[in-house]
Amino acid sequence: MKAARTVRSIDLRGPAGRLEALVNDGAPDAPCAAVVCHPHPLGGGTLHNKVVYHAMKAINDPAWGLGLPVLRFNFRGTGLSEGTHDGLAETGDVLAALDWLENEFRLPIVAAGFSFGAAMMLRACSTGSRRHDVRALAALGVPAEAEDRTYDYSFLQDCTLPKLFLSGDQDQYAPVARLQQITASAADPKRLTLIAGADHFFTGQLEPMQLALSNWLKEQNR
Repeated sequence: MKAARTVRSIDLRGPAGRLEALVNDGAPDAPCAAVVCHPHPLGGGTLHNKVVYHAMKAINDPAWGLGLPVLRFNFRGTGLSEGTHDGLAETGDVLAALDWLENEFRLPIVAAGFSFGAAMMLRACSTGSRRHDVRALAALGVPAEAEDRTYDYSFLQDCTLPKLFLSGDQDQYAPVARLQQITASAADPKRLTLIAGADHFFTGQLEPMQLALSNWLKEQNR
């Protein structure tokens, strides 16, 4: 498999204006394209977040066995992206990213996100992306409660796309019992994978996170 080394800076056209983005091009024979969504911007989340970066590497770097092109973007009001943070309308930013990926690569899509990005990705792909050929959803550190924000995932009961919930078993924003409830309420197929000893940010456990993510995605592409 040819190494995926090219990184491009691009702009997406989102519902609130221009969205700053980077795309890591993949192998010529890549079967899918992917997007990875970043954590909450009010907590400092951007497309350069370390979990987002390492998830991108697991999906893009041929060393992990996938070599897919991967898009990362800044939500509205983050970095050079236009608009103002909303907290829910960011689902429209995810849909804009899916539009760009489909137009650019003409491939099925794998959607991933970390923390707030996982919540926005799941909602966008479950309720607003019928027009996109999304094949799998990977939610890293999916939040249940974070400071004054509460997240509802009842919409997942109607989402029949393959879903991976990948979290640390010491996640301070989603206790294991709550993660189990979220997973149980989601439609099949689904999988909950817990990284032993990892917190919300996979501190010191980024490589096990990458391994679990890449292995699950390879299963989806068989």
